[in-house]
Amino acid sequence: MTIRLNLVFLLAAALHGETPAVDEYQVKAAFLYNFAKFVEWPAGTFATSGQPIAICIAGQNPFGSTLEGMVRDKTVGDRTFVVRRLADPQSAGPCQILFIGGGERKRSRPWLEQTKNAAILSVGESDDFTASGGVVNFKLDGTRVRIQVCLEAADRAKLRISSKLLSLAEIIKN
Repeated sequence: MTIRLNLVFLLAAALHGETPAVDEYQVKAAFLYNFAKFVEWPAGTFATSGQPIAICIAGQNPFGSTLEGMVRDKTVGDRTFVVRRLADPQSAGPCQILFIGGGERKRSRPWLEQTKNAAILSVGESDDFTASGGVVNFKLDGTRVRIQVCLEAADRAKLRISSKLLSLAEIIKN
């Protein structure tokens, strides 16, 4: 419980700009990693008990090696992480978290359409991301990274998001 609360406080500090100067994508990578701790996927999402949590990046990778470094040797429960780059929406099936960056803004609808009924936490960074069906959106507020969550999209994906994470988010209704 203490570890989870510390993570909530760390996320809160990042949201409120109380961390040392860090790159925007370092903060976003930390969020992607921590989302796995505060989201529950439905039974049957993972083929085996040891299958890693797959964080997938649609198209261009704005993280460089930051995200891989962030999740290297980390676990949530008994699960490790794997980071995958995806070239097209049809390859998103084995993902638990799908990041659709700003470089994919014009193609975000096909990505979201392909994954809308899957148990995938879709995360984006464009103004209309949640309106298009995405679950979580990163929004810049000056130099701060804020998160928006669409509970309707999370329900459609059968994802349970912790109230601790939701307390840090702006809740969006479509």
